[in-house]
Amino acid sequence: MSTFLAKPADIQRKWYIVDAADKPMGRTAVKVADLLRGKGKPEFTPNVDCGDFVVVINAEKAVLTGKKLEKKYYRHHTGYIGHLKEVRYATLMATRPELAMELAIKGMVPDNTIGRKALTRLHVYRGAQYDQTAQKPEVVE
Repeated sequence: MSTFLAKPADIQRKWYIVDAADKPMGRTAVKVADLLRGKGKPEFTPNVDCGDFVVVINAEKAVLTGKKLEKKYYRHHTGYIGHLKEVRYATLMATRPELAMELAIKGMVPDNTIGRKALTRLHVYRGAQYDQTAQKPEVVE
């Protein structure tokens, strides 16, 4: 018996909705990253983009456990000398919770073309309202 290898033309993509309210951000990000890569599908092939579309709602109600709100920072460099920007996660969750969730998910997908393509299928919303109702997404627990 030969090993099944998926071809990009044969991939069937579904829509999923994940509610992040009152759940740890990291655990939600793991679930979303697996859906984006298609790891739960029986036809998963590592070198083919098999993933699905994912809508994450209630990003502002996601929980950071421990003292991460005070001790964790989002850092990025602008490219100019001495321009390292730091934002504490307490501030980030208060102002841009969608970015915090996207960063957590981005850290859990591979840093290659497949991971970058998977992140284009991610939609994160601050509250419970989302725009993809026409796609009839399935709720993931």
